[in-house]
Amino acid sequence: MAELNRKPTHIVHIVYAFATGGLENGVVNIINRLPEEKYRHTIVCVTDHDDDFFARITTNNIEIVDIDKPAGNGIAWLFKCWQLLRKLKPDICHSRNLSSLEAQLPAFLARVPYRIHGEHGWDVNDLGGRNKKYQLLRRIFKPFIHQYVALSKEAVVYLADKIKVKENSIHHICNGVDVNKFTPNKNRVLLPEGFATNDSLIFGTVGRLAEVKNQTLLVAAFISLWQQQSQLQDKLRLVIIGDGIFLLQLERMVALAGVEQAVWFTGRRDDVAQLMQQLDIFVLPSLAEGISNTLLEAMASGLPYIATNVGGNTDLVLPQHTHSHIVNVNDEQQLVKAMAQYLNAPERLVKDSDLVREHCVKSFSLEVMVEKYHHLYQRNNV
Repeated sequence: MAELNRKPTHIVHIVYAFATGGLENGVVNIINRLPEEKYRHTIVCVTDHDDDFFARITTNNIEIVDIDKPAGNGIAWLFKCWQLLRKLKPDICHSRNLSSLEAQLPAFLARVPYRIHGEHGWDVNDLGGRNKKYQLLRRIFKPFIHQYVALSKEAVVYLADKIKVKENSIHHICNGVDVNKFTPNKNRVLLPEGFATNDSLIFGTVGRLAEVKNQTLLVAAFISLWQQQSQLQDKLRLVIIGDGIFLLQLERMVALAGVEQAVWFTGRRDDVAQLMQQLDIFVLPSLAEGISNTLLEAMASGLPYIATNVGGNTDLVLPQHTHSHIVNVNDEQQLVKAMAQYLNAPERLVKDSDLVREHCVKSFSLEVMVEKYHHLYQRNNV
């Protein structure tokens, strides 16, 4: 009877902004799949949100609030956050990454009974979590936090060793992927006319065109590969899915090398699942990652991958691929060598496609991830 009369658990998810991104997409997946009758959610944005992205949430137990923090290091937003939390009276406050960590202070002052913080990955100013200032900030706010979520094993070690969080307060919860939305179905129907044929070898990546995502490394490696393989230039292609401030720089690199006909910049797209099916090999050249949603989506799509040795990338890939498909950051020649593995081995493409899809379905489904968050959130009721 007590279970029937219990009110839904109210979770306030605090994020810096709510727009296209891996962290934000994870929030969407969690909210959409947690039992609607057991939870209600409020997303609090330190800055603001994108209405189209918010529309991806399909449940009716959700609201979103923007604090509209101005640019700079002002602290007035913390007072607004405290006022909001006092009004909302949530059961749980769940902040994510350093950009929203400070919200744990107003959550403590507003007497939110259960406070969780998630470490999803590093930005370009804190590669590998080495920034001493940010380590100090995390230690300062540690007393206000009951439980931590670390998406990668690297983050688990960081929280335990650098921030001195007790191990029983750290929960390793890897991202999950919708293996029913992202599926193998190789085709060329969405490519520009004349761009590629069925026997082309198409490399691709997905992400914000930003410094931390390091698409410049991929473009440079593709140009080197294309120049080295003169007999295969008609088949080699590169697709870059996403938009951002580095677009002009990447386009200049392509134009200077004279490979415009071999590279397609799609811009921002909402049909990523279908675009994945146009690719043969996925490349993730990032300077830093937590647990990459796009790498998981590529695996679910049956795409063999090549990724840099950062964050949780090695947590995701098949053990037998650790040495052949994981490359050092900014090592262009190593990336070229890894990409060249598949040039003359179509049978290997088929074999690896089946292996990565099977591995992803078994280990990284959304159901596995959401069940772990459900268990963590229900600790509040124990």
